[in-house]
Amino acid sequence: QVQLIESGGGLVQAGGSLRLSCAASGRTFSSYAMGWFRQAPGKEREFVAAITWSAFSTVYADSVKGRFTISRDNAKNTVLLQMNSLKPEDTAVYYCAARRGLLRPTVPSYEVDYWGQGTQVTVSS
Repeated sequence: QVQLIESGGGLVQAGGSLRLSCAASGRTFSSYAMGWFRQAPGKEREFVAAITWSAFSTVYADSVKGRFTISRDNAKNTVLLQMNSLKPEDTAVYYCAARRGLLRPTVPSYEVDYWGQGTQVTVSS
């Protein structure tokens, strides 16, 4: 079992930055690929970024590439999402996700093993 708790969301002006944090419980955290998804009102949940269990590889949605950075610290059971140059279209609830095996943009939401409760990010224009 893995429990995920996100923090760090909030209100920021366009062009600003936020850093989201995901704290995971469970001794098997390091065996999971970790990622972030987001869901805006009236839209489906979408992939944002993911990182392999070893942190060797990362992948990003085209919409955030070059602006967001995902990282993890297996010793502290945490995953971070640094978000820079935020845009109003980044406004959404952001969810931390864990999956045994790969986590990629092509992996559907129902194949994610664990979800956090979500944290709201609002970017004003």
